[in-house]
Amino acid sequence: MRQLTRLTQPTTTRDERSLPATAPAAGDAALLAENVALRAENEQLGQAMATRAVIDQARGMVMALAPCSADRAWDLLVGVSQHCNIKLRVVAEALVATTRDEPLPAPIGRELRLALRRLHATDGT
Repeated sequence: MRQLTRLTQPTTTRDERSLPATAPAAGDAALLAENVALRAENEQLGQAMATRAVIDQARGMVMALAPCSADRAWDLLVGVSQHCNIKLRVVAEALVATTRDEPLPAPIGRELRLALRRLHATDGT
């Protein structure tokens, strides 16, 4: 009895067979660059979500102090941040910290008072 020998086929997919033997380095570099960019964006979004709560709390405090709309409170906080050259997150954290009897840093306090005065002046006209 004659035995049939079976040839084994390599286990590759059709897509793999259509690829060249060596992958182009430029393609790998582009994928790596995209991966790095996506990771950085993901980290930034995570940080934004983490600071969102404190910024919203500070916005609520401004709305209670002024009183004003949420948009006006946002603009006021952004203005204080820009005039003091301090990140919005830091301004918001400092304002919220006053609820725990922590003093408001002098530059932020000074600019916040000026911004509230400007807001009241524009509301009166």
